[in-house]
This record gives sequence, C-alpha cells and structure tokens, in this order.
Amino acid sequence: MERYWNAIETAPAHEMKALQSLRLSQTVRHVYEHVPFYRKKFDEMHIKPEDIQSIDDISKLPFTYKQDLRDNYPYGLFAVPVEQLTRIHASSGTTGKQTVVGYTANDIKTWGVCCGRALTAAGGDASDFVHVSYGYGLFTGGLGLHAGAEEIHATVIPVSSGNTKRQLQIFKDFGSTILCCTPPMRCF
Repeated sequence: MERYWNAIETAPAHEMKALQSLRLSQTVRHVYEHVPFYRKKFDEMHIKPEDIQSIDDISKLPFTYKQDLRDNYPYGLFAVPVEQLTRIHASSGTTGKQTVVGYTANDIKTWGVCCGRALTAAGGDASDFVHVSYGYGLFTGGLGLHAGAEEIHATVIPVSSGNTKRQLQIFKDFGSTILCCTPPMRCF
C-alpha cells in the first residue's frame, strides 16, 4: 500500500530551511501589511518585514498571547477580509472569550493535507476506517481529521461525539481501525 507523503518531508535539511525561510518572510510581510495589530506591534519593536529573511530570524518576532486573540475578538487578527473566508472555527471559550480562526479555501485544503500527513505518520492509509469522534461544531478537529482521512483515501465514519454505547457499537460493527477523539471528553 502506497503511503501518503509530501516530497518536502524527505528533502535535505538545507532545502527544508530555505522553504521555511521563504514562507516565514512571506507570512511576516503579509501580516504586517494586513493586520493592524501586528503592524503596531512590529513598529513598537522596530521590526520591518525585510528584517525577517530566514527562519533564524524567528526569535526577533513578538509573541502572540491568548489574551491578544481575545482582545481582538472576533475578527481583529484575520489577515484577509472576511469575504474571502470559507469557514470559521473557534475554541470552546471555557476559560474566557472564544478564540476565533478564519479559514480560506486554501487554508481548508492545507489543513486537510496536514491532518492526512498526521494520520499517515500514525500508520494510517487508504485501507483504514477512521472513526471521527470529535464534535462537528466550531472545534476544528472533527472536520480537520475528516478531511485528512479523505486526503489519504481512507473511509471516514463521521460519528461525532457523545453516546458511549452508540460509539462502541459503531466502532465494532463498522470495523473502525483508527479512532480520532479527545480522551478527556470520555467518549468511551
């Protein structure tokens, strides 16, 4: 069975570093130009996008704290106009205001590829039946692992969360081989 993989995963270290450096510098420039919060933070630290040329420059960048996300709720840290979004996800907000994430169509595709890579790294492949017990609400995990399983051509069983007896019955009857869930939720 052919394993899902991306060529960059096996690239020499210097190629990986070059790609990371390019993407970091592009991201910093985009954020500086499109997110007033970060432009202000960078200016206060006397950082310009051209100061970030390599992944080695990452230590020059300011931290983002959870409070920053809450202070800019809901859309203040988005780097694209909301009209370009395909989906919005958010945290549960159990320790304060929810933190919100906006996804473009490309972000959704990238997230699916990342989740597919994670499933493959855990040993998954197209022969698997992926039992997704994450909720399919604002939490990004359920839909992310769902897309990841589809990315590696596995069969998705979108059970969602709750109802332990039902979960166990489906797991047994449908032949689930991979379980995606949040253990503290006690889905089993």
